[in-house]
Amino acid sequence: MTVEQKSVIRPLTGDEYLESLRDGREVYIYGERIKDVTQHPAYRNSARMFARWYDRIHQLHEEDEKRGGPQAWKWTVPTDTGSGGWTHPYFRASKSAEDLIKGRDTIAELQRVVYGWLGRAPDYKAAFVGTLGANSDFYAPYHENAKRWYKETQERLIFWNHAIVNPPVDRNRPIEEVGDVFMHVEKETDAGVIVSGAKVVATGSALTHMNFIAHYGPIPIKDKKFALIFTVPMNAKGVKLISRQSYEYVAAVAGSPFDYPLSSRLDENDAILVFDQVLVPWENIFVYGDVEKVNTFFPLSGFIHRFTLHGLTRLAVKLDFIAGLVLKAIEATGVKDFRGVQARVGEIIAWRHLFWSLSEAQVRNPEPWVGDYVLPSLAPGLAYRVFATEAYPKIKDLIEKDLASALIYLPSSAADFLDPEIRPYLEKYVRGSNGYDAKDRVKLMKLLWDAVGSEFGGRHELYERNYAGNHENIRLEVLLTALQTGDAKRFTEFAEQCMAEYDLEGWTVSDLVNPDDVGTVFRRR
Repeated sequence: MTVEQKSVIRPLTGDEYLESLRDGREVYIYGERIKDVTQHPAYRNSARMFARWYDRIHQLHEEDEKRGGPQAWKWTVPTDTGSGGWTHPYFRASKSAEDLIKGRDTIAELQRVVYGWLGRAPDYKAAFVGTLGANSDFYAPYHENAKRWYKETQERLIFWNHAIVNPPVDRNRPIEEVGDVFMHVEKETDAGVIVSGAKVVATGSALTHMNFIAHYGPIPIKDKKFALIFTVPMNAKGVKLISRQSYEYVAAVAGSPFDYPLSSRLDENDAILVFDQVLVPWENIFVYGDVEKVNTFFPLSGFIHRFTLHGLTRLAVKLDFIAGLVLKAIEATGVKDFRGVQARVGEIIAWRHLFWSLSEAQVRNPEPWVGDYVLPSLAPGLAYRVFATEAYPKIKDLIEKDLASALIYLPSSAADFLDPEIRPYLEKYVRGSNGYDAKDRVKLMKLLWDAVGSEFGGRHELYERNYAGNHENIRLEVLLTALQTGDAKRFTEFAEQCMAEYDLEGWTVSDLVNPDDVGTVFRRR
């Protein structure tokens, strides 16, 4: 960013966002280092979808300004940093249910411009950054760093990614025994700490500004050199991203937007994140050497409450989109009036209703936090973490049952429609029902296949299964939270209340009548 841009206290525009990515970052794919992620065919359209996100928040603010003063704003809020600017409400710490509702609604509206498919949108990490101001004391003695990053990120809507899971290497061994792989401090200097190691899995990171590193996993950290929570710019010397295959690139080479309408522009490329002796300045550190804080970051920072709200809101928008596709698809294939099909589509819509309802429960029943700040309700967020892993594969299964061969009874490419020799056959034999011509039917089915059946679609099933964490951990944490909050005690006391109302001799309460007059078992004694 230029000095002139920094002096303007407002969020980045789409063009400014794209320009900010041209910073010399080290991103590798297909055996080469990418010179410019905004131009390379593996990333360029996905970058532009994120730019669309930035432009949309500006459009929403323009709509707000037409409504009058800040009290009338629907989508955006004034910053709380003293800048006099405006921001996305989820980048600002919340003090009421109304604040959370506005944050949730803005998350949803911005997801609609990307059809619910960008899980790591800029406001995803606002789930963490938005806590840094209110909960800065948690990061003492680095609390001033937390306050500064809260301010700067809120004012510009700086795009953070995160990588918080250790690589799937020697997971049977203690963390301290895998020091050659896992992220660790090599040495301390006057300028900061020198860090090396790798993290999993840096989703979308090639298209972000800041890289956030923390720890999440079933095995706690014990050694100070692994006890790190910090951030560094994506172009910091020694930070390297080794990308997986790009679905966007494959779509560009093997097809067209007509053939791969999602893959070709919504691929949040996952990457192996490597630190090779990276200098992390002291001013970018949140926790260092405090083993207890690193191990309790997830439950105590406020992140878990807030990232679940973003995640389930994003998933709910995605399911709105998928439900719409399915409704159109059963119409195009002529099965919309079949009772069994209707029942299964109803189940898909019921899953959609579930996640929107959990979102409502989170924002309308906030939990008191530090000072006068609040967090989204945790229990619905924990439920989302578990049930999303069950819902998404189930929805995919329902779609494949009812659309069946319609998902692959398709020509290879949009180019087939441009061939005058075979076009008449496509028009006759690949047409849809209820007024869908061949082109429209194929366009719809290719979109649905890209959503659930292509490599992009398969990756999204894996993503939704693992988005919120290890499949055992997310369930175990529901129990541990119940034990910590007293819910488990209330549950057992409720059961014990029932058990206390009877014993071997019969009822122990005065308002119920023992069966002495009609019972046969005790009469035989």
